Amino acid sequence: MPQASPRGTYLQISESLRQKIEKGKISDALPSEAELMRTFGVGRSTIGRALKTLKTDGVIESVQGAGWFVTGTGDRRPLVEKVTDVLRREGVEVGAPFPSEKELCDEFGVSRTAVRSALALLEGRGLIEMGPNRRRQVRALPTGQGAS
Repeated sequence: MPQASPRGTYLQISESLRQKIEKGKISDALPSEAELMRTFGVGRSTIGRALKTLKTDGVIESVQGAGWFVTGTGDRRPLVEKVTDVLRREGVEVGAPFPSEKELCDEFGVSRTAVRSALALLEGRGLIEMGPNRRRQVRALPTGQGAS
């Protein structure tokens, strides 16, 4: 944020996000905190203060493991459940390559750290494993619609 005072930067960011929400430019999930840091050229604590301001005002809400959402919108399931849905997609078979961390980050709009946490849970449940060439692959398919 050019020419911004350090003290008011988070307020400028929260106002910018508020306007994007009001104009419909952000209508569901907000970009990840890492993406907001890049967009506004500020650190994590400044983004955190801006998001907290919007949360206090009831404009957005956070869901642990899923991200920030405009209040009343979005898929609130934890990321591991969303990633498990990738295994339920039609045509996925045991031994098939699993999407890369980057592909999952792009698909779900979350940080690599969040994706790695979800992948670790899936590996722990025996659903995916590291295959040849350091690429994850499907080890087993989840059972039932709600299994994760």
